[in-house]
Amino acid sequence: MHIFEEIDFQNTPLGEISLRKRSEPRLDNILIYEVKMNEEFLMSSLFVEAELQLAHLALAKLSEETFNNEKIDVIVGGLGLGYTAFAALENQHVASVKVIDVMAPVIDWHERELVPMGAELNADDRCELVLGDFFALATTESNGFGPANDDQKVHAVLLDIDHTPDFWLTQSNHTFYSEQGLQAVANKIHSGGVFALWSDDFPDERFTTLLDSVFASSEAHIVTFANPYTQSESSNSVYVARKA
Repeated sequence: MHIFEEIDFQNTPLGEISLRKRSEPRLDNILIYEVKMNEEFLMSSLFVEAELQLAHLALAKLSEETFNNEKIDVIVGGLGLGYTAFAALENQHVASVKVIDVMAPVIDWHERELVPMGAELNADDRCELVLGDFFALATTESNGFGPANDDQKVHAVLLDIDHTPDFWLTQSNHTFYSEQGLQAVANKIHSGGVFALWSDDFPDERFTTLLDSVFASSEAHIVTFANPYTQSESSNSVYVARKA
């Protein structure tokens, strides 16, 4: 039986956002969750490999020896459907995952467990969902992601908000993708920690050069996944930069 349900629709400062679930008759009626912003599809539970790999590739850089068995604190910029946060929590060395999202409806969907990862994130005491502007918090002069006097640094920052470093969800985000913006977030990361970024496009040499101007090293990974609609592979990119 074919299913189509608009679970939620709300107006936000960035436009109209909706969550829907539907069965896909072309794929044996599997159930898919989708998010749209205005008329643009933002994410689908059918394609989450790169979101998972954003966490896996970044945290793989933080071996047990890196912080002398110290537990890892993680910031995730952008909640989405929750897969990056879920993947980070799979790492046994992670002590905390703070997910920052500017969209109140997206946080509400998870708290009400309307999306696939909602129950998993709610059940894990290490996970905190925070309503806020990641870019504003990342570029403040404080040394942490909390209040202005919070100097607690983190070990990893995983960012999945904009489409690419030069194709932004909103125009105001563009200033983050600069030497000044990246240096600000680097200042909030422990020595030896990582900053990682998801992108919907192939690696951009200009951006890796920019990362290398701020961080000690960087890598760009192409993440491939099966696309049943095209009967071929599709790909995203994950950048991982390591702080000295």
